[in-house]
This record gives sequence, structure tokens and C-alpha cells, in this order.
Amino acid sequence: MAKTDKTAPAKAAPAKVAAPKGPKSLPRLKEKYLKEIAPKLVSKYGNPMRVPKVTKVVINMGVGAATQNAKLLEAATRELTTIAGQKPVITKAKKSISNFKLRAGVPIGCRVTLRGDRCFYFLDKLFTVVVPRIRDFRGLSQKAFDGRGNYSLGLQEQLVFPEIHYDSVEKVQGMNITIVTTAHNDGEALELLEMMGMPFRKAAKKAA
Repeated sequence: MAKTDKTAPAKAAPAKVAAPKGPKSLPRLKEKYLKEIAPKLVSKYGNPMRVPKVTKVVINMGVGAATQNAKLLEAATRELTTIAGQKPVITKAKKSISNFKLRAGVPIGCRVTLRGDRCFYFLDKLFTVVVPRIRDFRGLSQKAFDGRGNYSLGLQEQLVFPEIHYDSVEKVQGMNITIVTTAHNDGEALELLEMMGMPFRKAAKKAA
């Protein structure tokens, strides 16, 4: 009599079902804008499309000494990547200037443009942590708007950012930060940034 094969085929392992991903959390400042600031401005302007908003933040580091020492530009690029959470692009001289021994096309700095959530994360850190660490800080000037609703401020050193450690810095390096908005004028932009928590210097009251 023929022998029967008693070995049953192995059962396939049940497929693993991936756990559903929860909704992505919004940056704290973006959530504040959507839930608190924008509704207040809608009630003021009467049209949601009229409400100003921040579209991007541009951070620029000019490293003039990089023409003599390329390592300084490498260090600045590394530090700006750490500060912004995004790799910057290298900026080059547009024209030659003989007095500064500068030739067109030579790398002289780095720049990064932040949009979306990264823009809000950076602004939250800038307003609440970085700017108050500026030495002898008494508030940001209200006169640094460009007439079209954009605001620029300069920082003298990268050490005001908590993620930059003094021991790892090649050279103290300043930077320029431009906040670009859709505001129609400087007054609207000032109101928007104040509501977002930007620490402006209070205007002096005129004597009666």
C-alpha cells in the first residue's frame, strides 16, 4: 500500500497591516495663524483673500573672506544648514570689483529660502528664542520695512541660535533675514507680524 504524505503545506503568514498614520501636526505658529490671527483679520478686511500672510523667509550669509579662505564658506554653509534645516545654495559675485580683488563668478556667500512649514518653524524659533538672545535687546525696529510689506533684519552673529556651539564656530558670521509677506503696505505687514509674536520696539509716545 502506498504511503501517504502526512506533511501538510505550510500556512502563509498573515500579512501585516500597517497602522494608519495620524494627521500631521502643524507648526505651532502656523496653527496660531490659521485659528486665531486669520479669523481676526478676516473680520477686519471682510474678505479672506485680502488677509495678509507670510509666503517665505530668505536667509542670506555674505562671506567676503571666502575669496581668501574657502573653508570659511564651507563652515558658513554647514552652520546655515543647521540653523534653517535646509541646505542653502552658494551665491557668487555677479561682477568683478578690482578694489576688493573680486572676480565675477567667485563664491562669496550662501542663501536659503524657507517656505511652508519650515518657514513657520523658523519664525517661531526666531521670535521666541533667537531675537531675545541678542545682546542689549530692546525690541526690533519698526522702520525696517521696504514699503511693500516685507521686513528685513540683520544679525551680527550666528551664535544667537541655540543649535550653534561656540567651540565649533570657525568665524563669527552675521546674516540678513528677510520676511516676505502678501501685505499691501508696511502697516498691514507690521500688524501681521506683531500678531504672530514678532517683538517690535514700542514707538515712543509724543509729548502733548
